[in-house]
Amino acid sequence: MATSLDPRPPERDAVVARLRRVAGDMTTAVTKALEQKHPWFLYLSAAERSWITLVAGAGIDGFINWLAADSPAIHPTRIFDAAPRIMARRINLKQSVDLVRTTVEVVREQLDVLMPPSDRALLSHAVTQYSAEVAFATAEVYAKEAESRGAWDEHIEAVVIDALVRADPDGIMLSQASTLEWPVSSATFVMVGSEQENVEHAIAQLRLLARHENLSVLVASHGHRMMVTVAMPAPYKDGDQMAAATALAPRFGDGAVVLGSVCAGLASATHSATDALSGALVAHAWANCPRLVYAQLLLPERALAGNTAAREELVETVYRPLVAAGSDLLNTLIAFFATGGSIEATARTLFVHPNTVRYRIKRIAEVTCYSPTDPRDAFTLQIATTLGRLTLLS
Repeated sequence: MATSLDPRPPERDAVVARLRRVAGDMTTAVTKALEQKHPWFLYLSAAERSWITLVAGAGIDGFINWLAADSPAIHPTRIFDAAPRIMARRINLKQSVDLVRTTVEVVREQLDVLMPPSDRALLSHAVTQYSAEVAFATAEVYAKEAESRGAWDEHIEAVVIDALVRADPDGIMLSQASTLEWPVSSATFVMVGSEQENVEHAIAQLRLLARHENLSVLVASHGHRMMVTVAMPAPYKDGDQMAAATALAPRFGDGAVVLGSVCAGLASATHSATDALSGALVAHAWANCPRLVYAQLLLPERALAGNTAAREELVETVYRPLVAAGSDLLNTLIAFFATGGSIEATARTLFVHPNTVRYRIKRIAEVTCYSPTDPRDAFTLQIATTLGRLTLLS
C-alpha cells in the first residue's frame, strides 16, 4: 500500500489543484508516447487501446488523489480496475511494464513542461515513491491473474478430457478448448499412463516438455492415471506420434503408457481417449508389454476384459476378412493352432503340401496384418477367431 508524503507541506493543496488541471493533458501525452514507442499498442483493437488509456488515466488520477490524501487511502492496484480483468491476459506482463515505465517517463516530462518550477521538487519525489508502489501493484495483479488462470485452465482441461472419455465432444467442449488456445484441427491423440508420486510436479514438467517439443497438451487425472491429449504441429507424418509420446513419457509413472489412435482433431479424439483408457486398464495383463504401446496392440486383453469396442474390432478387422477370403485360410489357421504351429503337421491334417500351408500362412498375414508364426500375433488371431465364432456362429 502506498504511503503519504510526510511532513505535509502547506502548499500541497495548491500543487494538487494545479496538477488536476493538467491531468488530461498528461494522459493524452502518455497515449501518444505508447503509440510511438510500442508497436504492440497499435495492434490492439480500438476498445483495448481505450482500456489502456483508461488505465494510464487512472494511474495519473490515483497519483493525484494519493498526493492529496492525509492518509494512505489509495491502493495502486485499483488503477487496473479501469480495464476488464481479461486485459491481464490480452496484455502480458512485459507490455504492462512498458505501460508503467512510459507513463512515469511521460509524467516526469510533462511536469517539467506544465508545472511551475516551485512544484517540481515535491512532485519528482512523489512520482518516484508512487511509481514504485505501482510497479509492485502490477506484479501483484499478474500474480493473482496467473494463479486464477492456472486454476481455471486446469478445470477446463478436466472438463474437456471428461467429455472425450464420455464420448460427448459437443460444440461447448470445443468452445471451452478454444479458450485454452487449443489447435482444434491439429492431428490429435490421447495417451494414458500411471501418475508419478508428485503429480503436480510431473504435470508441470510435462507441460514444459510439451512446449519444448512444440506440442499442445491437455492434462487431467483420471483415477490414479494421467490422461494427456496431445496436438501435434502440422503437417503430420508417420512417426510423429511415437516421437511426441517418447518425449512426454518420462513424466508418467511406472508401467505402460498407452497411445490411442491419431485423429483429425479434438472433436474426433473421443475414440483415441476411450481406446487409450481401456488399454491402460489391462496393459499389465501383457507380461512383456512395452513402455509405450498402441491401444491397438492391446485388443486381445481389452476384449478379454469385456471391452465391447475391442471385441467388435477384432471380429470386423480379423475374423470377417478371413471368412471373406475363403474357408481354406480359416481352416488352415485353426489347424495350424491345433497342431502347435507345425507346418508339416498342419499339412498332414489338411492333406496338402507343406508349401501350400506356408503360402496360406503368408496370405493370412496379408489379410489380417497378423502373422500366425509370431507368438503375439498368434494370440491375437486366436482371440479374434474365438470371438468371431461366438459372434457369427451362435
